[in-house]
Amino acid sequence: MLGIQSELVRRAAVVAYEAEMNALIHAGGGTIRMTVASDHLEIRSCDRGPGIPDVSLAMQEGFSTASDEIRELGFGAGMGLPNIKRNSDEMDIETEVGVGTVLTATIKFQEQ
Repeated sequence: MLGIQSELVRRAAVVAYEAEMNALIHAGGGTIRMTVASDHLEIRSCDRGPGIPDVSLAMQEGFSTASDEIRELGFGAGMGLPNIKRNSDEMDIETEVGVGTVLTATIKFQEQ
């Protein structure tokens, strides 16, 4: 058992879920890796999708480029990236249109 606080587990679950759904919906898949260090955990999502043309716009709550089909399934509400940012202590997006996206989110452990 890692002894990680339950709130940090919840935050990591939200970040991982939102990152995985973004990769699946927008890129058709990708990879997600979680690394646990002594003072933080890092979630890194990599895909070879279309990339994000305007990261600032994509960070706005409610903005989505999801298809109608995805929205009819109850996804694509435009909350993925804002939820990742809200639940991580650090977030970085490297993206290139036509190449793909690498999203890195860090959650720092708090002193107990």
